[in-house]
Amino acid sequence: MVLASLGIAMVASRPISAITMSSSMRVKPLAFIAMRPFEDQVGSTTFILDPARAPLQGGGTARIPGPGQGRLGIHKADGGVATRAHGMKPPRLTIGLYAFQTAVALAACRNSPAARPEPPLPTSAPSVRVQGNALVDSTGGRVRLRGVNRSGTEYACAQGWGMFDGPSDSASVQAIASWKGNVVRVPLNETCWLGINGVASAYSGDNYRRAIAAYVALLNRTGLAVILDLHWTAAGTAKALAQAPMPNRDHTPDFWRQVAAAYKGNNSVIFDLFNEPFPDNNSDTPEAWRCWRDGGTCSGMSFQAAGMQELVDAVRSTGATNVILLGGVQYSATLSSWVASKPTDPLNNLAASWHVYNFSWCHTQACWDSQAAPAAQQAPLVLGELGQDDGGSAFVSSLMDWMDARQGSYLAWVWDVWGQKLDLITSYNGTPTPYGQTFKTRFGS
Repeated sequence: MVLASLGIAMVASRPISAITMSSSMRVKPLAFIAMRPFEDQVGSTTFILDPARAPLQGGGTARIPGPGQGRLGIHKADGGVATRAHGMKPPRLTIGLYAFQTAVALAACRNSPAARPEPPLPTSAPSVRVQGNALVDSTGGRVRLRGVNRSGTEYACAQGWGMFDGPSDSASVQAIASWKGNVVRVPLNETCWLGINGVASAYSGDNYRRAIAAYVALLNRTGLAVILDLHWTAAGTAKALAQAPMPNRDHTPDFWRQVAAAYKGNNSVIFDLFNEPFPDNNSDTPEAWRCWRDGGTCSGMSFQAAGMQELVDAVRSTGATNVILLGGVQYSATLSSWVASKPTDPLNNLAASWHVYNFSWCHTQACWDSQAAPAAQQAPLVLGELGQDDGGSAFVSSLMDWMDARQGSYLAWVWDVWGQKLDLITSYNGTPTPYGQTFKTRFGS
């Protein structure tokens, strides 16, 4: 892997290397799959990159994004699984606490009296449950969730400079709703929610939980359902500063018991139990799916994993009836054994979560037909993340066509202003990038 933006090279097959940055630099999360938890040193933060944690299969080289680059992925022509990262803003110097960006009010007026008025935005979010392989509302009518991922709440708190990256006020939420979607996926941080492992108290525990609750309530009042996604976790005493291959038994069941207790009774909130599992060294094997369902000691992992059955049980133990999303293995791109490995839920209220990008290994219709279509016949299929990082729209348009034909749900990555190709917007007032315009047009159709 080559860290070109830092001027440091490391080939994926070589031994572990370290990159040390001044503590005066703030790093938007790269969430590189081979990244161990950060190790704090005096005056600096050290990133330990470990190729053995998640090797590129089929060979190849990965690149950490530099300025102007987006969410990174490498895919091999032979279908090999690719190592990838969430590309965020590049490092930059900061002084003091992060200053929240000022929300920009929406301009709703039209000058011409003959202009066709915009239809009013909904005032209540859809309440959803599973019926067969569909999501339905409280009346039994079919619900399709289409919307965006709003990143920031998984990393700002753990990095110690805020709760959100960008505004979280009414104007910013109205901007999201103006695209005519009906759902927002909100990533969460385990250690921030639980207030453990050295996360600054200003951004963790009760303060973090209250901030999330206020944002969820605002989204719901604006007519948007919410997917609460456990994005970053860490076992033991480490801060959650990156993606892990699986949830952990140290903290994740407690996290979900608390979240479920907080949001039970609100079926406009959906629980996405774990973002992008990649057990058994990012492979699609019987061992990977065993670990995914049952947890415990798993190949390639140093901690005890919490399996999906354990987490479903944790949610249901609180009396929460919310829909639960379960992402497949290999960063949720693989659903090959999802139906066979699906946990038992006394409410039968489970849906399959799937993540696909143009750089994912499963980037062709033939793969979608073989991987996702069988799962979609047995459970609701929610494409929790989709994107295209080459500046075009042909891939995402084709995938949305495929999902539309199956009345599936999908959410675009990402409603943030990072100056990268996967940004849906250029401003939090909702101005779309060319890439984002593809989704805005689709949601409004």
